[in-house]
Amino acid sequence: MHLFFPGMLPQTISMYIINKREKETAMKKILFPGLLLAIMLIFAGYADALCVNASIANLRKGPGTKYEKTWHVFKYMPFKKIGQKGNWYKVQDVDGDTHWIYSKLVTSKIDCAVVKVNEANVRSGPGTKFSKADLSPAIKYDSFKILKRTGKWVKVVDEFGGSGWIFRKLLWIY
Repeated sequence: MHLFFPGMLPQTISMYIINKREKETAMKKILFPGLLLAIMLIFAGYADALCVNASIANLRKGPGTKYEKTWHVFKYMPFKKIGQKGNWYKVQDVDGDTHWIYSKLVTSKIDCAVVKVNEANVRSGPGTKFSKADLSPAIKYDSFKILKRTGKWVKVVDEFGGSGWIFRKLLWIY
C-alpha cells in the first residue's frame, strides 16, 4: 500500500495529468483557429455568389453602359463575383467566361442555379421515380431560385413560379 500526500503523486500519474492538460491546450490552440478558418472560407464563398434579381440583365465587356453587351440573362442567373469597379461587378458565369454587371441587378441574398448541360429532366420529387414536372425538360442556361436541397437533388423555381426537382450534378450553383 502506498501513502500519498497532497502534491506528491507518483511520476507516471503526474506526467499523465500534465500531458493530458498539454494535449487539451494544444488541441484548443489548433482546433479553434482551424474551425474559425473553415467558417471564414465557407462565408467567403457565399459573399462571392451573386444572383440576378431583375427580369433581364445585360452583361458587358467593361464596367459601364458604354461597353459592348456580351450577353443578356434572365432572373435567377447565378454568377461568381471576381471583382468590382464602382457600382459594377466583374463576374464569372457557368462557362467560366467573365463579364461586367451593374450591382443593382444582382443580390447575394438568394441561392440560384443554372442548368449546365444541354437538357435536364425536372421531376415532381427528389428522384427518378417521380414523374416529370411541367417545366421538364430544362435546357442549358435555364436559371432557377433554389428552394431546398435533399440529398443529390435540388428543388428549384423559375421566375414564373414553375417548380420541380433537378439532379444536382446537372446544375451550376455558385
